[in-house]
Amino acid sequence: MSPDKNSDAAIVPPGEGSLARARRWLDLYAVRVGVILVCLLAVIALIYYLAHTQPVQKRGRFGEAQPVGVAKVVQGPMPLTLNALGTVTPLATVTVRPQVSGPVMSFHFTEGQMVKKGDVLAEIDPRPFKAALDQAQGQLDRDRAALANAKLDLVRYQSLWDEKSISQQQLATQRALVKQDEGVVASDVGNVNAAALNLGYAKVTSPVDGRAGIRQVDIGNLVQAGQTGGIVTITQINPMSVIFSIPEDNIDQIMTRMNAGAMLEADAYDRTQTRKLATGTLSAVDSAIDTTTGTVKLRALFDNADNALFPNQFVNIHLLIDTQKNQTLAPVAAIQRGSQGTFVFVANPDKTVSMRAVKTGATDSTNIVITHGLKPGDTIVVDGADRLSDGAAIEIPASPKAAIAAPSAAPAGQPAPPPGRQDRFQRMLKRLPPAQQEELKKMTPDQRRAWFREHRGELRQRGGQ
Repeated sequence: MSPDKNSDAAIVPPGEGSLARARRWLDLYAVRVGVILVCLLAVIALIYYLAHTQPVQKRGRFGEAQPVGVAKVVQGPMPLTLNALGTVTPLATVTVRPQVSGPVMSFHFTEGQMVKKGDVLAEIDPRPFKAALDQAQGQLDRDRAALANAKLDLVRYQSLWDEKSISQQQLATQRALVKQDEGVVASDVGNVNAAALNLGYAKVTSPVDGRAGIRQVDIGNLVQAGQTGGIVTITQINPMSVIFSIPEDNIDQIMTRMNAGAMLEADAYDRTQTRKLATGTLSAVDSAIDTTTGTVKLRALFDNADNALFPNQFVNIHLLIDTQKNQTLAPVAAIQRGSQGTFVFVANPDKTVSMRAVKTGATDSTNIVITHGLKPGDTIVVDGADRLSDGAAIEIPASPKAAIAAPSAAPAGQPAPPPGRQDRFQRMLKRLPPAQQEELKKMTPDQRRAWFREHRGELRQRGGQ
């Protein structure tokens, strides 16, 4: 078989021994491996070069101003609230059941309609009950006539007894007959009332004010007295209540306020807590703590005139327990936390910031009480604080020409903040000639940055960094 021209064996001249062929094959293999390794090293070197020669933007170097958002520290009330998840629970949910049996003749409501207490909802065939009432009335009339006759006979017997014409036994028997007829008449009156009541039950009425639900029967259906499904369910909508639970640790605050006669305000919000649905008051606290969850149930009442609360709806309750007045308030977004504790960045009139340690108190979703470290009127950074250090230059894009009021003095005993970029920039300026300092002060931040980059080597020789 002739050797393949593409194989390594084809390169070995014929007539050579097996040892020479093996050596030649190894030499060719080593050359191929070497070429592959050289290519790989070239690719790795190229990647390394590209990765380490890309320009890196350094924020805040040489006094570069950082764009930030600021807000004023104000003085005002701080509401103390408890937040809880609640369920809208109607004060009354009634399943309207028929009191008598018979076929449904008509309905006088539509599904979802608002009905009043006493409104007729449906009518059951009244004819059997009318007939029963007539029968009971006839029996009553007959027994009343017998009673009247017995009373007349008693008067005659009394006259005869006075004349000693009859025995005392006959008089006593007539008196007993009158009592007997009176009892029969009383029984007939009860039968008439029962028949009239059944006739009235033929008209099914609403027991409460509320919204009618979905009908459970149709016209012509035979209903039974007290059947489980009923005819329709009426749910009271106005007023509406919300039942929610709070941890047992907060029950003392609530009971103290309620025992003092305070009406605690409760706001109901939707699931996202962005839209307020209704405002009401706390009406009741459960009599015991649930030991399985460590919570206690509360009920808040809402007027619900606009029907914003729907039965069994989940809502977020904000229960206002108390309000702290004349508090120093700052936006929650301004608070920073680090190794030195809680601090904020205070904006200065020269468009720089100072790091200020603060102590905080109560908070809500927007503001937080500052108990130490700030005064009303101070301007603090609320956006972009993660890019700042003490003494850093800032700019306010929203209002670039707005003047910043002088901040309040830092409280006595507060530790000095670590040196920042602005301090290093000032030290660099001091090492330059006065003429050069004045020239740099007249430059824009971009021009100063370009100048420092151009003279970086010279600054390093002078010990600028």
